[in-house]
Amino acid sequence: MGGVAQNLFSPERSAEVTARRDKMQSRLIAIAAVAAALLVATGAEAHHDDSPYHLAVRKPAPPWSGPAVLNGEFQDLSSQSLIKDKKWVVLFFYPLDFTFVCPTEIVEFDNRLKDFKALGAEVIGVSVDSKHTHLAWTRTAREDGGVGNIKYPLLSDLNKEIARNFGVLVEDEDDEHQGVTMRATFIIDPAGIIRSMSVHDEPIGRSVDETLRLLESAQFAAANKGKGCPANWKKGDKPITANRKDSLDWFKTWGSK
Repeated sequence: MGGVAQNLFSPERSAEVTARRDKMQSRLIAIAAVAAALLVATGAEAHHDDSPYHLAVRKPAPPWSGPAVLNGEFQDLSSQSLIKDKKWVVLFFYPLDFTFVCPTEIVEFDNRLKDFKALGAEVIGVSVDSKHTHLAWTRTAREDGGVGNIKYPLLSDLNKEIARNFGVLVEDEDDEHQGVTMRATFIIDPAGIIRSMSVHDEPIGRSVDETLRLLESAQFAAANKGKGCPANWKKGDKPITANRKDSLDWFKTWGSK
């Protein structure tokens, strides 16, 4: 018996057991790594299926089309027609008609519409309301919570496809705003490329002045390669040149203020 015990716990036997254990651990780690990789790949594929468009600045905006209301009439709009006309587009999403923050934004865009038009840009508002609700809202006086007869189109996204493709639809079942969009603004160039995108939470109204400034900056950058628009840049301000030598002249003036 003593001889058997001595054999079981000999240095050679212990080394063999340790080697087997290490080998088994290595196999388990490898299996776990493969399982984790499969989970990641499956998750990535599922996410890709839900979001067919790679939404990012400098990438094409998702194509869209749908019914809209303009000047009390229904008409069909599409991104392709705007690209064909070589238009800059300010496409902004808002939660719902007949709400609270939304009409203040809609009306402010209307108040500044001439400034956007002067830059060759079309302004388009989008929500998940029907075209009939849009029409009713534009026929409601502003003092009663309506938007009046605004001079740019409100696009209906009743099936929520546009909002989903742009990644701004609230889809979490536990969210009180499920089924409506966040406040999102996309500035799209004449080739259909996104040049600016921003998203606000539902209670936070956007600045139309800032949207106009971003449009001017995007247009300046498109027309002046190698030039940049510094912080708070406005049309007419001096840009910064994107090279070390020329930028130093700008920094000297800026740094002395």
